[in-house]
Amino acid sequence: MRKTIIAGLVLALASALVMWLSAVFDLELESVVLLGAAVGAVVALVPDRTPLVRFLGFAAGFVAAWLGFFARAAFLPDTAGGRAVAVGLVLLLCVVVVAVSAGRLPLWSALLGTAAMVGGYEYTYAAAPPEVATTSVSAVTSLLCCLAVGYLVAATVAPQASIPSRPRLRDEDLENTSFDDLMEKTK
Repeated sequence: MRKTIIAGLVLALASALVMWLSAVFDLELESVVLLGAAVGAVVALVPDRTPLVRFLGFAAGFVAAWLGFFARAAFLPDTAGGRAVAVGLVLLLCVVVVAVSAGRLPLWSALLGTAAMVGGYEYTYAAAPPEVATTSVSAVTSLLCCLAVGYLVAATVAPQASIPSRPRLRDEDLENTSFDDLMEKTK
């Protein structure tokens, strides 16, 4: 419990420092500091799979949402129907990435990446959809900077939960095993 509280305090201080530095150096990070730091910390703290796998899932969702903004600007009308199609396509892309990875990438981290990108960029995009090529790069770099701070603070200061290892199956176990039995053994 003590390490969790210390991690939260360090995250709060680091986020406040980023906010202050942003104002001093005119970095324009103010609108995404809290979102980025919190989401970065969540990716670091959730004890599901390895940090690399969590990050890859997050990155896949982040890129899917970014591509969704380009699709909206290039091909879809700026109507409720166009936005609905974009939402469906982005979420479908997240599911496809998880399916292609055979479930190795967690869906939750892909969805979190999507939410981070949309949360950090939707307002800017809505103000000028044709400028997506320039405004999205600025939003992405700002958001990723804050995400990195949250991730690094949480990964270095927070308590590390152990990730349960999955038992390895031997070849002879696989030869005479039904699919249902195999699924039970891997749990």
